[in-house]
Amino acid sequence: MTERVYPVREVAERLGVSQCSLCFWRKKFSKASASDAETDAEICRLKKELARVSEERDILKMVPAYFAWNAK
Repeated sequence: MTERVYPVREVAERLGVSQCSLCFWRKKFSKASASDAETDAEICRLKKELARVSEERDILKMVPAYFAWNAK
């Protein structure tokens, strides 16, 4: 119905459900897509933060070696 643009009436008849039920499911599915976009954005933000924190960790791991090399 959403991908191939079939009329609601036709899809409801094929599935044997009421048009109201079909419309309700379509609205519910649309909201799920919006929350999926929010979830994807949050995942992207967390991946960037993880990359930054990993870089900071790697830099801090090199600090003792740097001071040990300069102490010689």
